[in-house]
Amino acid sequence: MKVAHLVTAFGAAEADGGPGAELVDLAAVTGQTGVELVVVVLGSSGDRWEVTRLRRLGVPVVELGMAPWDPRAVPRTVRELRRHRVDLVHSHRRQADIVGALAAQRMSVPLVSTLYKVENLPTDAADRLRRTAKILLRRRFATRTIAISHLQRDRYRRFSGTDRGLVVVPNGVADPVPPTAAQRERARRVRGLDPDGLLAVSAAPMRRGQGQDLLLDAVTAVPATVPLTLVLVGDGPLRPYLRSRVEADEVLAARVRFEPHGPHDSARETVGAADLFLHTTRSAALPLPLLRAAGLGVPAVASHVGGIPEIVTRATGVLVPLDAHAIADAVTRLGAAEDLRARLGAGARKRFLANFEVRGWAVRLRTVYDEALARVPAEPVRRHVGSGPMTLPPGALDLESPPRHS
Repeated sequence: MKVAHLVTAFGAAEADGGPGAELVDLAAVTGQTGVELVVVVLGSSGDRWEVTRLRRLGVPVVELGMAPWDPRAVPRTVRELRRHRVDLVHSHRRQADIVGALAAQRMSVPLVSTLYKVENLPTDAADRLRRTAKILLRRRFATRTIAISHLQRDRYRRFSGTDRGLVVVPNGVADPVPPTAAQRERARRVRGLDPDGLLAVSAAPMRRGQGQDLLLDAVTAVPATVPLTLVLVGDGPLRPYLRSRVEADEVLAARVRFEPHGPHDSARETVGAADLFLHTTRSAALPLPLLRAAGLGVPAVASHVGGIPEIVTRATGVLVPLDAHAIADAVTRLGAAEDLRARLGAGARKRFLANFEVRGWAVRLRTVYDEALARVPAEPVRRHVGSGPMTLPPGALDLESPPRHS
């Protein structure tokens, strides 16, 4: 089976969600499931990290270099899909969804589309119209729509009123493999931690909505008796502000450190040496840094938003509201309970291997692809699209079925 993954862009465009490093991880194992990949990039390939690694894995990568919404994107995509003789198109994000839908229809092959955002309720009539248009597009063209979290599925179903073709398949990442005890101790020693020190790490991108401001507030609220060190890993537009705030506060300056890492550096050594992983984003469908921390066996303190409760459970960490004192309380309680941290870390590792490791993801995707190619009947529509937030005129959903794949 040959599957074309159609993406809008790589690199900086992934800031709002979408395939990147996880697609590289998938390419490394998908051959074991009998699936051959082709990747078509509509726009920019960014810093080319993904393109280089995909090609090293033997995956053909076609770079169209098209501007957003260029009308030539569909015929050029069709030409490449035919050249590579693909059996199915898997699209990622809005522009790729639209181009993929039209190209798949011309090719008479099934379309699978992945959702990446947890949609809130529409804010106004224009937003309702956009949402309705996207749902109609998927109804008309997508054989399967993949939600990467159950909350995302429920939000989509609530607005669209249908389960038709909707499945939940969480994205996966390669097993980061927990460090040995000696490696962990060495990493902690290099960072100057005392034997009884408590190391907390956050590896979210430093941009709005990722919660580093809350973490700094929480650090100041953790009692002085707790030997806490917080390492903020990574970079982003808010890093200068965060650094200046830390430098201006004695408590923060004594407790907070910055470790710059490139956008494709998972900071395995730092995260693997941590006692706690902190992730206090304000919105997320399935954050990859949290998945990797679970794979390393590090218990988490994470915000109770989006799809995070599907990663962090009572057996793997602590969920907290978006409140600095609640975060500080969770850090303090877990910091004083080494046995509990060990138990939660083991639970996180177990949950990762069962639900989010890339080989399991590849197997689940193969099942979705098989169903799409076999045209397995989907769930019936329960009510008209938008009959809650927005009502469509009668007959708006009377669309012809797309051509069948032979």
